[in-house]
Amino acid sequence: MKGRGPYTREFKVEAVRLLRQGEKPASQLAMELGVKRTLLYRWRDEAAARGDAAFRGTPGPKPSASSDEVARLKRELAAVREERDLLKKAAAYFAKDLG
Repeated sequence: MKGRGPYTREFKVEAVRLLRQGEKPASQLAMELGVKRTLLYRWRDEAAARGDAAFRGTPGPKPSASSDEVARLKRELAAVREERDLLKKAAAYFAKDLG
């Protein structure tokens, strides 16, 4: 299994939360997340010992305002495309009734 690392703090916290829920076996969860099972257990133990604040995450530049705007616009574009596709299907459906 190939690791993606380094992992963000949010990724680790969410992985530990999913592990604690116990809805899936740790081995299946690890496979889905693309990490080793032992790494999940290590993160769980760190969180238990020092809390979720134990995860430092990866250092890196903070997202700029322009990248936030780009992300917002991408979400908006996806919603508009979905609406367009739905309207196309509706128009085709009603056009069959007329013809």
